[in-house]
Order: sequence, then C-alpha cells, then structure tokens
Amino acid sequence: MNEFNEYVRDYFSEAGDIVIKPMMGGFLVYFYGKLIGDVCGDELFLKRTPTSDRLLADSDLRYPYEESKTLMHVFDSFDDKCLIQELLEGMYAELPEKKTKKAK
Repeated sequence: MNEFNEYVRDYFSEAGDIVIKPMMGGFLVYFYGKLIGDVCGDELFLKRTPTSDRLLADSDLRYPYEESKTLMHVFDSFDDKCLIQELLEGMYAELPEKKTKKAK
C-alpha cells in the first residue's frame, strides 16, 4: 500500500467502509463491498454513475490505464467532505450488488 492509497482511504473512510485491494498493477477501491473506482499511480478514478456524472461534471474523464475500455472521473476534491459523502452514498445506491459466485 502506497502513501496515496492511504490518503484516499483516510479521506473516504469518513463516509464509510473503504477497502483498497491490489489488482493488475493498480489498486481497486471498494465502498461497502461495491467497486467504485481504481487507483492508478497517484490518481483516483471513479466509476461513472448518474451521481458521479452530476457531482463531478467538471472533472476530467480519462481512461485509468492503457487498454482500458472505460472512461472514468479523475477525483481530486479530497478536502470537500460533503461532496465525498454525497458522492459515495449516491454511487453506492446506483452500482449493482456484488455478484455471488455459483457453487460448482
């Protein structure tokens, strides 16, 4: 876990349960078990949902890594606790439930 991941976790954990897991050279960010974004290098990318599109309308939309097929919001408003709270709550409600694995 690098310093930027700790920074993201510190700010976002005030809104609830944040877990950051390593995956394919980057890190995946989960809010109460739902995937909300990626940390690539020293940037946080959040999934596009109606809430993130509305609240982050002025943010850059970029691909988080080479060969990615999904444009994501670049998030950098860490000092705005109200924005983070509203953003994460809205995204959580809009994102699908975690898929359960079928028993073999």
